[in-house]
Amino acid sequence: MEILENYIHFLKTTKNLTNKTLNAYSIDIRQFMQNNPDYFSPDICRYVDFLSAELKLKDTSIKRKIISLHAFYEYLVMQGLIVSSPFDKLKFKFKQESKLPKTLSINEVKQLLNCFEIDSSELSTFKKIQYIRDSALIDILVSTGIRIAEAAAITFDDIIIHQHTILIHGKGRKQRLIYISSPITWGRITTLLKYQKSLKTTKYLFTNRYNQQISTQSIENIYAKYVKQAKINTKSTPHYLRHTFATYLLSNGADLRSVQEILGHASVSTTQIYTEVSSQRKKQVLRKYNYRNKL
Repeated sequence: MEILENYIHFLKTTKNLTNKTLNAYSIDIRQFMQNNPDYFSPDICRYVDFLSAELKLKDTSIKRKIISLHAFYEYLVMQGLIVSSPFDKLKFKFKQESKLPKTLSINEVKQLLNCFEIDSSELSTFKKIQYIRDSALIDILVSTGIRIAEAAAITFDDIIIHQHTILIHGKGRKQRLIYISSPITWGRITTLLKYQKSLKTTKYLFTNRYNQQISTQSIENIYAKYVKQAKINTKSTPHYLRHTFATYLLSNGADLRSVQEILGHASVSTTQIYTEVSSQRKKQVLRKYNYRNKL
């Protein structure tokens, strides 16, 4: 599909999108083309019905595909391949799911971190290396709320030693600086950094057993291992730590704008969902502990 290849190349050169985003656009448009051979005069409504009724996709997934197609047809108009976009007279409304982010309790986070309160000198060489990496990995997720893909991308050059900060490469090629406020977390990071630098075979802070950049799936597996060991919510994922981090920042008095910047959210509206979680927690505490309830 030459036209699709040309469009993806156009996006890559003009929009500065990540490979992940470009791939998502490509998948959405290719799927549409396969189901609509005559894509120069498509029946968009029928396709949306197909996504909903046949494929049983959620509204959020359908909305994303429509955005991909809308942009594609704007490109076709711009290139003079069609006179007008089929989306010009169409408007779609979708139910906006409002799911509260899932978090861990403070005690669960403590139990998770307690997995690393051991005497590492008694470990074998392999186990000790694993301990150094895993303790730094779990701790940085707890202490900063960064995404696992962001953790996997950290290189030596991203770590600013004298400022106790790390340059995080977020979504959409956006960068932000994160300050490591916990001395324990910073100590674990610098210990791992010294070890990795001594090997002189990688530029990444977190690596797998072959000393290659760690994958997000590997991080999920490492997290699952310690969740099981800590005997906490086995259904939780590393993203729970991000939700927990944000929720307690707001609960402890941090302002919304600061939390947005720390998390790397493009819009403050994305961050606002954590204020709802924070409010729910406050309600639970007041119902249980407010002395006025018993007067």
